[in-house]
Parts: sequence; C-alpha cells; structure tokens
Amino acid sequence: MSEPLRVAVIIASVRDGRFGPTIANWFTGVARERGSLDIDVIDLIEHDLPNRLSATPSEATRAVLAGVSPRLAQADAFVVVTPEYNHSFPASLKSLIDWHTTEWRAKPVGFVSYGGMAGGMRAVEHLRQVFAECHMVTVRDTVGFHGPWGQFDEQGGLIDPTEANSAAKTLLDALEWWGTALKDKKAQAPYGG
Repeated sequence: MSEPLRVAVIIASVRDGRFGPTIANWFTGVARERGSLDIDVIDLIEHDLPNRLSATPSEATRAVLAGVSPRLAQADAFVVVTPEYNHSFPASLKSLIDWHTTEWRAKPVGFVSYGGMAGGMRAVEHLRQVFAECHMVTVRDTVGFHGPWGQFDEQGGLIDPTEANSAAKTLLDALEWWGTALKDKKAQAPYGG
C-alpha cells in the first residue's frame, strides 16, 4: 500500500467572527473518511505573517515562518478554505502565498469557498491566477457555499449535506489524482519550473 497523500487544508480568514473553521471542520471530516489522505489543517489565525516582505525577515517573522513553512513544504497537495472579501480573497492568504515559493511548486490546489450570492467564487477565480504563477495546478472542481450561515447546525454539521458532500468527493478525487501524479513524477525527476 502506498503512503497517504499529504493534504494541507488552509483556513484563509482571520477576521473576528469568521465562519471558515466551521466549513473547514466539515470538509476535513469528509476528507478524513478516505484512508488515502493525511490531513494537516493550517489555520492562518495561528500564523500572523506580515504583509511587508523582506529578503531578511525579522526574528519574529522567522519564528512564524518556522511554524508554517515546513508544513507547506511537506504537503503534496492543498485545499484552501476561503471567504470572498470585496470580490477577492483575504490578505492573510496573499501574505502566506507571497512569503513562500518552492513550497507551492508542482503541487495541486483545490478550493472550498463561501460568501454571499457568489459563494466565494470570485475569490477562487483570483486565486487560480495567483497559484498559476506559483507553478501550481488548480483543480477545476470546487465546493462553494452561497450564504452558508444557515446551512450548518449549532454543532457545525451541515443540515443537508447531500450536494456539498458530492462536490467535496469530486474535488477530492481530482486533487488526489493530480497530487499522486505530480508526486510520482517528482520522485522520478525534480520539477524544473
């Protein structure tokens, strides 16, 4: 039996009263049902990276990077759980992306988004462009929650999980295919991008 695919699930929102952890908990529950995935949740509220990039980061920034960079490097694939803020994604996520380079390369990324009428899809479309510049493969299939606040019960469970569970399965199938294919190829030859 092959080694599980290491998937880092990134909770992008750091706002007070955020809903991201509820959605991430549901999604990781679905993902953990597969024996072929090893899930690592990276909550950006625990990794306060500055927006100002520096070639020589401060000691405080190096300490934050030491807590998150190795986890990104070890991941074979990513899922970003993101809200839509002002028709795009949170600054906390952009900081995480910009502080790293090689950690992203030749890996797939999927998206679970949430928000109002667009369900976070405008954030996802912006992220596709950004992650393409990081030499990543973005999985076409997504999970989107339009107005999610009424879709979960007080314990964080989906009231009607049928459609969302189906979408999560489709996303995970594609992520696992790409993650395995890229991992196997990199074992044969390093990515040269």
